[in-house]
Amino acid sequence: MTPPVSRRLTRDTRNKVLGGVCSGIARLIGVSPTAVRWAFVISCVLPGPQFIAYLVLWIVIPPDTRA
Repeated sequence: MTPPVSRRLTRDTRNKVLGGVCSGIARLIGVSPTAVRWAFVISCVLPGPQFIAYLVLWIVIPPDTRA
């Protein structure tokens, strides 16, 4: 039996590339972490504070507590 999926936004510390923000968001909404990472990379060509938002989310979102 699989454990229930957490509906809280946490950084995924086991499936991270940089800070685990994209994989945490992907886990929350139920999509592939790769898709969220690509969406972030593609959004970086648009004007806006994407890097600042990522850094803020990295600081604000707590890491997951799964062992």
